[in-house]
Amino acid sequence: MKKSSILILIIICLCSCGKSSKKVSITGEIKGLGTDTLYLYGMDESFDRIDTIFAKNDKFSYTASIDTITSAFLLIRNQTEYPIFLDKENQIKIKGDINHPEYLDINGNIYNEEFTTFQKELTSLPTPSEKDLEQKAEEFIMKHHSSFVSLYLLDKYFVQKDSPDFNKIKKLIEVMTGILQDKLYIEQLNEAISLSEKTETGKYAPFFSLTNIKGKKITRSSEDFKKKNLLINFWASWGDSITNHRSNAELKEIYQKYKKNKHIAMLGISLDIDKQEWQDAIKRDTLNWEQVCDFGGLNSEVAKQYAIKQVPSNILLSADGKILARNLKEEQLKKKIEEVVTAAEEKEKQENKKKK
Repeated sequence: MKKSSILILIIICLCSCGKSSKKVSITGEIKGLGTDTLYLYGMDESFDRIDTIFAKNDKFSYTASIDTITSAFLLIRNQTEYPIFLDKENQIKIKGDINHPEYLDINGNIYNEEFTTFQKELTSLPTPSEKDLEQKAEEFIMKHHSSFVSLYLLDKYFVQKDSPDFNKIKKLIEVMTGILQDKLYIEQLNEAISLSEKTETGKYAPFFSLTNIKGKKITRSSEDFKKKNLLINFWASWGDSITNHRSNAELKEIYQKYKKNKHIAMLGISLDIDKQEWQDAIKRDTLNWEQVCDFGGLNSEVAKQYAIKQVPSNILLSADGKILARNLKEEQLKKKIEEVVTAAEEKEKQENKKKK
């Protein structure tokens, strides 16, 4: 009888061990938050839903089921995205002040604690420059090869830039261990790097065939572009209106100056998804140079071919189809175009002299 009781007790214990909780709990207090709503949503494929967290008198609590370590964002006051790392059986505790929502004290697992320490180090810097922040992020990644914080810092400080340094990004990815290398984000990032390397300065531009507003197929070798340098502007009517307005004003100035020049042409490639909105934007903003679109948005094949991640973006091609420059802004763009046009005109003069 005694042996049976012991056996039953062992079975119960084993069953209990096998049913470990997959719950994660979050409790927090952010001074000054009052009665407000926070949002929690995933930054990776393992947590792609959005959950709502209600705060009252600065305090809040939340419980969810988690299968594996998950990177997520806590959205505060619909303005500040703060990374938080969750795993089953974690009891996450958050402290902070609404006047400084970019710096929270979060514990409950090693990743939150690592990021809290990292943020505290940043606050100790008087007026850190962009280079200072990148250096701190790189130092962290080089020391924390298997930390999910490293993925977040890689994205924030190196990937989300107008002109990412892909060589630096590749080196940082190489030091990461398998648990991070296996993430879908790294797989997608490696694919993006591979595409970007194919469209670096000096490489031949990928072929495209897109339909213009009249329904005609336009390619790099279309009659209007033959033997000309070509400025390609990637844009979309759904882009930020202020940025679009500034970019369009700049492009219209360039078009007016060079529209009769035989050494350069312009092409607008829209990443719109709605044909009517695309046509309305062309008319409204008087984009009189050639315009094409395949209505695939950022998933458009041409956007992938040219590694376009945001709009507006521009690429300048030489007369023989090589990429001369990417994403030049304002005076840089005008100066570069003047250089290539002047060089083309000088080359033509030399050739004419030889013929005589």
